[in-house]
Amino acid sequence: MTGMCQRLVSSALAVLLLCAAGCKDKPAVEAPAAEKPKAAAASVTAPSDEFKVEKEVYSYDPRGRRDPFLSIIVDIKTQPPRKKKSNPVENFDVDEIKLIAVVMEKDRSYAMITLPDGKSYTIRKGMTLGLYGGRVEEITARTVRITEQVKNYKGQNVIKDTVLKLREEGE
Repeated sequence: MTGMCQRLVSSALAVLLLCAAGCKDKPAVEAPAAEKPKAAAASVTAPSDEFKVEKEVYSYDPRGRRDPFLSIIVDIKTQPPRKKKSNPVENFDVDEIKLIAVVMEKDRSYAMITLPDGKSYTIRKGMTLGLYGGRVEEITARTVRITEQVKNYKGQNVIKDTVLKLREEGE
């Protein structure tokens, strides 16, 4: 047991000598001397002279920039304003029109349509109808084909064909 105690004591002494050797180069830190308190009036006025806070003003100019809250994709169904004093069949979208009847004669064909407001009208080949200036291109015994120029999702003008069909008896 004494051999073990001697080793412990010798290793503790070695550690203390190393610590003492490392501390020789550093000066001892002395406690700072207590300063006398300054006059109360001087300490109150000093901070107000040293610190001045200036408010930074930021101004945003949105000219030439798009609205970040609007969709990037152009809405396909954006409808042009309804025309006043125009033919009533030009005030509704072609997709809203229902085909009721078709009359075929030797040299002419007529079709009867119903608008969303409940009123019925007779149309023939070459007439203009719909919000986008669609033209009746063809009237057959069971269908009416309307061609109109609309804008796609990219904003490009494309030709759209709409076919109105007669309802079957079971429908």
